[in-house]
Amino acid sequence: MNSLFSHSQEPLGNSGSAFEPLEPVVETVVVSGSVAHAFAGFTDHTHLWWPLESHGVYGAGSYVEFEENLILETADDGRTTIWGTLDDWQPPLSFHATWHPGSTALWSTELLVVFRAVEDGTEVRIFHEGWEGAEEPGAVRAKYLEAWPVILARYARFMGVPAGADGDA
Repeated sequence: MNSLFSHSQEPLGNSGSAFEPLEPVVETVVVSGSVAHAFAGFTDHTHLWWPLESHGVYGAGSYVEFEENLILETADDGRTTIWGTLDDWQPPLSFHATWHPGSTALWSTELLVVFRAVEDGTEVRIFHEGWEGAEEPGAVRAKYLEAWPVILARYARFMGVPAGADGDA
């Protein structure tokens, strides 16, 4: 007998656990140039390479920037939306932010971007996690699993990596 006040164990299903956190999405790209150059390309010139037509709130006519402790998108008519709040800023090595483009901070995930010198230039690695903070964790993770390779390919092309290099689209 299942009762609201019963202390009996509920079946856990096939997973053996009532809660299994979703794995982070991790994507990496290598661009030519120094760590400082790669960091500046990513954070100071985001408006030149981010695919706003497919991965923005206001579309291709908008502008995305890192301003103070925020990541903002501004529409051509002046409307602004906050994509995230920077809570750890370590130029040119990394930054960490809450991440919620098109949503509210209530439904944020966590984004860490790390820049590391490698033989061929700079490795840029995205760690996107904290899916439990999203309104629909599985759906949001699936969206970014598909989106980050597209976004990083645009960044790599902006930084001079030819299209199709290293498997990029």
